[in-house]
Amino acid sequence: MTDRIPEGWRECKLGDVGKIITGTTPSKDNPEDWGSDTLFITPSDYKNYRKKAYSSIRKLSQIGAERQRNRLLPSSSVLVTCIGSDMGKSVVNAVPCVTNQQINAIIPNKSTVEEDYLYYLTVDLYETLHSLGGKGTAVPILNKTDFENINLLLPPLPEQHAIASVLGSLDDKIDLLDRENQTLEQMAEALFRQWFIEEADEQWEEVTLGDFFPVITGEKDANFATDDGSYPFFTCSKRTLWAPTYSFDGPAILLAGNGDFNIKHCVGKFEAYQRTYVLIPYDPVYFGFLLTLMKYYLSEITSGHQGSVIDFITKPMIKSFTFLLPKHRDSIQDNLVYLNELYKKIDINSSQILTLEKLRDTLLPKLMSGEVRVKL
Repeated sequence: MTDRIPEGWRECKLGDVGKIITGTTPSKDNPEDWGSDTLFITPSDYKNYRKKAYSSIRKLSQIGAERQRNRLLPSSSVLVTCIGSDMGKSVVNAVPCVTNQQINAIIPNKSTVEEDYLYYLTVDLYETLHSLGGKGTAVPILNKTDFENINLLLPPLPEQHAIASVLGSLDDKIDLLDRENQTLEQMAEALFRQWFIEEADEQWEEVTLGDFFPVITGEKDANFATDDGSYPFFTCSKRTLWAPTYSFDGPAILLAGNGDFNIKHCVGKFEAYQRTYVLIPYDPVYFGFLLTLMKYYLSEITSGHQGSVIDFITKPMIKSFTFLLPKHRDSIQDNLVYLNELYKKIDINSSQILTLEKLRDTLLPKLMSGEVRVKL
C-alpha cells in the first residue's frame, strides 16, 4: 500500500467491496450432482481463459447446482485462485457458475465498486496474493479471512469506470484478435485434414519429422525472463514471457517438452527454455504444414511408442514420428504456400496482441495506484 493516497480516493479492504464466497467440490457420494447445466470452475480451467470465463471442463447438473445454491455465483463475479502454483489468477464469469474450494469469488457491491474495475484490481494484486499466500506453508494458500483483509485504495465510481474503460478497450481488442486467430487456425486444420489426410494417396511415401528440421532445445532456465525484455521467451507454460536477449531466429515451432505439451510458434528473434523444443524447418515453405501437422497429431507424438502416458518428450519421439507425403512435392506447393499465408495473418495478429498486452500490463499498475490519472 502506498503512503500517498491520491486525491478523492479512499482506503478500504477487499471484503468491503463485495461478498466473498469460497467454493467447494460436490461430495463423491453424490454422483448425480455432475451433469451439463452449470459451470464448475477450477484453477485447471484458467488456461483456457483470458478475461472472461464462458466454459469449464466439468459442469454440475440441476440437482448439483441446487445443492450448491448458496455458492452459486452470478455473472460478472470476479474469481481469484487462492492456492497452489496458479495462485493469484483472476477471471470474470460470463455466466452463473460454481467454483471449487481453491477459488475465492467476489460478488461486487455495485454501489461501491465497478465490476470491471474490480477485475483489474485483483489482477494488480497478483504479487500481493503470492506474498501473503506463501507465508509459512510449502504450498501457497490464502484463506478467506486473509483474502478479505487485503488493503486497497479505491477511487470514486466515475474514475473506476474510466480506468476500467481504458484497460477494457485494450482487452477487447486483444479478445477480437484472439478470436480471429482461432478462426484462422481452424481453417488451417480443416484444409490440412482435407489435403493431407482425406485426399492422401496410397502411393505417397512415408517420411519423418526428423527429415524436415533438426530437433534442439533452448538453454535458458525460467529465471532468465524479465519484465522489460525485448524478445519473446518460450517456456513449457502456455504464457509467453520476455527475455533481454535472443538465441534463435524463426520461423520456428515451439513444443513444450513437459507439462501439457503445448505447441506455439514464432517468426523472428526469440529465446527458449531448456525443456522447450525449438524446431526450425530446413525449408521455410513447410513451416505452416509442419505446425498444423504437429498440432493435429500432438497426442500421438507425445504418447510414446506404446501409446502410454509420459511425463516428458524425448528427441527420438519427435524425430521418428512418421507421416505421408507425395514423392513429387511440386503437387502440394500451392497448398503449402496457402497454409503459410494463413499463419502470416495469425502472426500479424499475434504481434498486435503482444503489443497490446505489454501496453495494458504497463498501464495497469500506474492506473490502479493513481500514478497516472484518467481525465473524466
